[in-house]
Amino acid sequence: MREATTLRGPASSTKKDIPDVLIIGAGPGGSMAAYELSRQGLSVVCLEQGFMPDPSKYTGRDPEWELTTRKTWNPNPNTRDNPQDYPVNTSESDINPLMFAGVGGSATLFNAQWAPMLPSDFRVKTLDGVADDWPVSYEELLPHLEDVEQLVGVSGYRGNPIHPPRRDFPTPPLPVGDVGRKAIEGFDKLGWHWWPGTNAIASVAHNGLNPCVRRGTCAYGCPEGAKSTTDITLWPHALKAGAKLVTGARVREIEVDSRGLATGAVYIDRNGRERRQLAKTVILAANGVGTPRLMLLSQSGRFPNGLANSSGLVGKRLMFHPYSAGLGVFEENLHSWRGPYGQMIESYQFYETDKSRGFVRGAKWAILANGGPLGVSSIAGSKVFESGDMSAVWGENLHRNVEQRLGRCVVISVVGEDLPQESNQVQLDPVLTDSDGIPAPKIIYRMDENSRRLLRFHEEKMLELLKAAGAVETVIVHQIRDSGWHLLGTACMGNDPGSSVVDRWGRTHDVPNLFIVDGSVFTTSGGVNPTATIMTLSMRTARHIAEQRRNQEAA
Repeated sequence: MREATTLRGPASSTKKDIPDVLIIGAGPGGSMAAYELSRQGLSVVCLEQGFMPDPSKYTGRDPEWELTTRKTWNPNPNTRDNPQDYPVNTSESDINPLMFAGVGGSATLFNAQWAPMLPSDFRVKTLDGVADDWPVSYEELLPHLEDVEQLVGVSGYRGNPIHPPRRDFPTPPLPVGDVGRKAIEGFDKLGWHWWPGTNAIASVAHNGLNPCVRRGTCAYGCPEGAKSTTDITLWPHALKAGAKLVTGARVREIEVDSRGLATGAVYIDRNGRERRQLAKTVILAANGVGTPRLMLLSQSGRFPNGLANSSGLVGKRLMFHPYSAGLGVFEENLHSWRGPYGQMIESYQFYETDKSRGFVRGAKWAILANGGPLGVSSIAGSKVFESGDMSAVWGENLHRNVEQRLGRCVVISVVGEDLPQESNQVQLDPVLTDSDGIPAPKIIYRMDENSRRLLRFHEEKMLELLKAAGAVETVIVHQIRDSGWHLLGTACMGNDPGSSVVDRWGRTHDVPNLFIVDGSVFTTSGGVNPTATIMTLSMRTARHIAEQRRNQEAA
């Protein structure tokens, strides 16, 4: 691939026309950067390969909404197969990556569980002797986190003893419902930690969001506009402040000049034409798969192994969060089709390391609703039957399952910490391409022994809770394959350029004007949903760029 010195932008371009910042990707990280930078007076252009969501196309109000989640709104891009998606080779992966191309990114299809990382998550090496410590701390991030939550409209109760003291959430907590109350019976009987769920779902009108009506279809686009996504909460402000958003723009290369500075990007527009966007500073926010893919695609004479890859770690140390789930069926009607689908109850009872268990680190639990007729025959997208016998799910058994389970279920999800392994990685596939002929990513990911032991332990504890709560039937699904919602670690953060890709501000060690603000930069994964931390790091990075604008090296 050629360097920018041999290519030219539009003939009319002058240094004055070139925006201060180009952002690639309009998901949670990219949107937050666009919001913060534009409001601080920087000129911003954002390229997004998907489109602005149309809430009228969300099917959560429709009787057939569960059927549409199997294809049109499936979180797996290989199943959904939209033109703006790119395929992913998962033939050598235990987990399928789940993502969505569009303004708002994969949060369009997330459950909206809001779970900031805990202080121990940033000090894994110090506390447990594994992985690496982050170059930033919980305390340093907290003021930015609290500012993010005001924009997001997070609902919840302050005072969870698992967290250090902090400000109130901007909207009151959502009801825990009958499902939550049933789970609480089990938690209290066992003396285990629980707390009302904290969600990126507004309980009252806030920053463009409507109050949640508890429809329970959160994971497939919220037709009520209550689930917090950046097309609602951030982009109206960013656009008003002057940011430019270009949708249908598939970036194929980040260009650099003879000094090794990023000068902008080459992209394919929605009409199939190749275009170039120049910029003084470039920010990558294409998620933990898309960002390393683009860096590996951006080879040049200066960066023969991929952009900003002198460490050799671009694409490596991929973390997904191993994920298991439990289903408990109860005699009484719990109205378990009712939302929110985020988390009614959260528990950190088994989050911190106890080496007597035979593994390090832990996992967060969430108590969920389980949807309608198809939901009672599946947990988070996987069949509740491990035998693979489809007759157990369809036909007469489907009717029997619906009759016995509809409205009577408690679901527990377990998000386990995933330790970074260099063998788990994103590569460029030598054969598979997207619809524009750009090499697609290939995922190589195998669960390690620590993750297997962690999940088995938590599965036993899930059964203990469900039985304590009075379940008459229990089912555990071990490591759901379609569970790669969290794409982390493939351009990791650290102080040492030899063992990390970006510094503590998200700036790549090798390219002074190239930053990353998505889950790629995670040093370790924690055992929580990452969106809160992604948006917090992005806000912090954007504020740093704005503060240092006079000292920032720029193309």
